[in-house]
Amino acid sequence: MSASRSETTDAAGPDEPGSDLLAALLNGMDAALCAFDAEGVVTHWNREAERILGWSAAEAVGRHGFAGWAARSADADEVLARLMATMDAEGRQVHEFALLRKDGGRVLVRTQSAGVRGADGRPAGVYCAFSEVHAQIDLERSIALSEALFADASWGVVLVDVDLRPTMVNAYAARALGSGRTTVLGRPLGELVVRGAEELEAALHHVLAEGAPTGLAELWVTVRTAEGERRRCWRSGFLRLASPLAQEPVPLGVGWLFTDVTDARLAAQDADRLRFRSNQLHRAARSAAECEDPVEAATTYLDFALAGFADHALIDLVAEAPGHRGGAADPPDPLGPDVPVRLVRAAATPTGGTGPVGRVAGGGIPVRYLDGHPALRAMERAGSVRTSAPAQGRPAPGSQEAPARTPLAAAAPTWAAARQWPSDTVHALCTVLRSRGRSLGVVTFLRGGGRPAFERPDALYAEDVTVRMAAALDLARLLRQEP
Repeated sequence: MSASRSETTDAAGPDEPGSDLLAALLNGMDAALCAFDAEGVVTHWNREAERILGWSAAEAVGRHGFAGWAARSADADEVLARLMATMDAEGRQVHEFALLRKDGGRVLVRTQSAGVRGADGRPAGVYCAFSEVHAQIDLERSIALSEALFADASWGVVLVDVDLRPTMVNAYAARALGSGRTTVLGRPLGELVVRGAEELEAALHHVLAEGAPTGLAELWVTVRTAEGERRRCWRSGFLRLASPLAQEPVPLGVGWLFTDVTDARLAAQDADRLRFRSNQLHRAARSAAECEDPVEAATTYLDFALAGFADHALIDLVAEAPGHRGGAADPPDPLGPDVPVRLVRAAATPTGGTGPVGRVAGGGIPVRYLDGHPALRAMERAGSVRTSAPAQGRPAPGSQEAPARTPLAAAAPTWAAARQWPSDTVHALCTVLRSRGRSLGVVTFLRGGGRPAFERPDALYAEDVTVRMAAALDLARLLRQEP
């Protein structure tokens, strides 16, 4: 590696085979590179070294060390000594030096140097690759950031390729997807997300085609967990990944970052729902106060309550015994103690569409509710009963409906018809009308398949509505019984 062999960036002489190829390789490197022979004379100097320090290969090759040109006189001997010491050391050595640019400015560089052996195996020189410290620190920061994101980040990070298959996930994302970090790799998103995969894939396609959106997106998905399927809300951000080595941006995939905000969203929804229902009750009370007919006041309460709560509603009142004129308690059932309470349909919403609650002219004929009907159960309990259409002939999970002893246990298609409800009914909530210590009847709220099942907060709201309705209906009964 003597200086006489090369005055350019070539490792071989200008006329030796392969010199042009080696020169092209050295000059195409992203890192600056220089080399010294065993005497400390510069033998190689590539274009990146020229860019950083300003000294051309013609000016650098053949000089002894950096003294008098690329380093201050006070530092040059130490720099060369530390570099040449690697000639006899094992592996690479990392150093930081302050070198001089051709224009007189100083630059701090980080070097990686290693010894070079000759054909006889003896030390023949040293090569040194170096870069500006701030550029190296930027690279290390990027690597450290990537490692931190995929190790201990408190939000999910997923790298998705152009085929929308995860190629890397961190621990948070793996837990959110209900799987391990390696088991989710390469699998279609449809296998990881039970519901909501279409929306997620549409967002990823948009990022690949158009770039990252300007804001965050909240996606509702259903995932499988050890406890079963869970519906989650993920606040997501997306980044399009492109290769920095290509002349034109070439998409490599999408970086998807998300955090679970389900609890916050559900709390906000509950607060909005409670606020809306309180406003509805307030408006219903003001409107009902202007009704001269107590029955109209009761249906007014029901009309306001149905908004956003249920699709249909029924009012069934206890059939009065002939000649009964009211009292402290209901009269005994004339058909005997073992006969279920007889309920007469008093009002209902239209079954063929939407509309206000209207009175039903049934002539006082009791509704054909069979034993075990939720409305009769509500009368027995003097409370609320929730139920939903069964799955494969079995009671739905969470249903409070008792096992039937009659054809009530029919298959799902006839489930609603067997209960005298509209055919599109999937969920029901029966709440008893109580006033002055008596049960006046039952209000039944019905939902179709597009709505979730009734829950305990829904039952509490229905009881708030029916207690107001019961007062109005009780007043109507008293007015009818006045002499």
